[in-house]
Amino acid sequence: MKIALAQLNPTIGDLDFNSRQILESALKAQSQGVRLLLTPELALCGYPPRDLLFNPDFIISISKSLEQLAHTIPENLALLVGVPTVNINADIAGEKPLFNSIAYLESGQIKKYFHKRLLPNYDVFDEYRYFTAGNNDNVLLLDKHRIGITICEDIWNDESFWGKKSYHSNPLQELSVSGVDLIINLSASPYYLNKHHLRRKMLEFAARQYDLPIIYTNQVGGNDDLIFDGHSTAINREGRTVLQSKGFQEDFKVIEFSDESGDLKQSSLEDLPAREEEEIWSALVLGVKDYARKCGFTKAVLGLSGGIDSSLVATIATEALGQSNVLALLMPSPFSSEHSIKDAQELVKNLGIQSHIIEIENLMHDYDLALLTIFEDQEFGIAQENIQSRIRGNLLMAVANKFGYLLLSTGNKSEIAVGYCTLYGDMNGGLATIADLPKTKVYKLCNWLNRDSEIIPYNILIKPPSAELKPGQLDQDSLPPYEILDDILLLMFQKHQTKGEIIAAGYDPQTVSRVMNLVFKAEFKRKQAPPGLKVTDRAFGCGWRMPIASRWF
Repeated sequence: MKIALAQLNPTIGDLDFNSRQILESALKAQSQGVRLLLTPELALCGYPPRDLLFNPDFIISISKSLEQLAHTIPENLALLVGVPTVNINADIAGEKPLFNSIAYLESGQIKKYFHKRLLPNYDVFDEYRYFTAGNNDNVLLLDKHRIGITICEDIWNDESFWGKKSYHSNPLQELSVSGVDLIINLSASPYYLNKHHLRRKMLEFAARQYDLPIIYTNQVGGNDDLIFDGHSTAINREGRTVLQSKGFQEDFKVIEFSDESGDLKQSSLEDLPAREEEEIWSALVLGVKDYARKCGFTKAVLGLSGGIDSSLVATIATEALGQSNVLALLMPSPFSSEHSIKDAQELVKNLGIQSHIIEIENLMHDYDLALLTIFEDQEFGIAQENIQSRIRGNLLMAVANKFGYLLLSTGNKSEIAVGYCTLYGDMNGGLATIADLPKTKVYKLCNWLNRDSEIIPYNILIKPPSAELKPGQLDQDSLPPYEILDDILLLMFQKHQTKGEIIAAGYDPQTVSRVMNLVFKAEFKRKQAPPGLKVTDRAFGCGWRMPIASRWF
């Protein structure tokens, strides 16, 4: 039996586009003699649809699209497609109104639904808000094969692998006991760094543990702040990977299940990213490309300061959207160094993008005059520094509004964490491209980009970071060295360590206290920031739910 994995990039809510994608995959599968075609979790509507699921018209339209799809798929092809379905017992039992389901389509009919058993409710997931958990073993009888059907989280609760259970049931174990020949998992598993390695280890372990082959089909693409990496895979009963799909792009793979051996035959293996920098680069480029495309933008604008952050964002945007679709504004002030302007111009030349220079000195002077009677003779301080950033933010927004460009903000995770950023200034934008990338990783990624030839000008890589909002200013005047700051933030956010544990790890108590205080005080800024592409397992996005009005710290 030939089985195809359609690694699709759906657009949330675009049912016609998503249906066409699935139908095109079905026709391709038929041409290659495929018996069963797999698509990702909620492939018909896109994942995550979030509160669109509360709209009755949305659910009705999905049902109609599914019916139409069932009538158009080729004969002799079985299709599994992810859809939300109505829970008819919701009003009676007080359950949620929907299931997260897989529809089995064949011969012009919707033959059966399989419901997701385990509903994640952590980090970026909020499935209890919408769905009721299924409670039946999901077994598809196809010809003479018994196929176990699982949906994403259903395979993430093996106590033997994790050392603990997050849910009462383990669908994998239950399916293995029921005597299935094969496990299939349809997923929309959001990306973070190295997650595909973790998934693969988990799947290989499960295949050996239950002596069952496993086929895993994942969504790919960017949806708001979430990126889906694809990397669909198939594991044989021995726990060996026999199929590996591409990462960060759509793919279509076919694998054969042997009735004689009761196992999967060897298929094609795509290379995995060789280095973390390559993986992060691919994720961020995909995130920008899809955010722009799915929101209706073709061009982007950003402020280019001659610093490393804006240089990296410009480079990502150029790769994602093309040279002719990126505009950089250079907005020097009297505090801008000559080399910053020169460095920015050199980057523009290297990338082949468009640029304009707008001097802001006269605008700064006008603000000083307007505020003179209020500020009186008070010394130059943070308020005046921030005015420079807000002038630049206004200019960028004016250009974005005038020409319909996507404004990309350029702040990194280290700065956003401690509030070293200006509301309505450098935080302006429709997308925060590197908001989940710590400053130290920004440097690593830029050095990796320069591995074969100079893209980021060398001087940008070696000069001390500076906002250049006052004479001689350096980031380290206000912040700990980024190597120390990023280590403390890593222990706070991703290791979930306490203040005492971080100090015990060798960090200065005053520095730790100061950093933690800055993080908590900056929450109001992060709440007003544009969405930032998630590349770590703890990002300032939909999975970060901290109060603003709090006196915890």
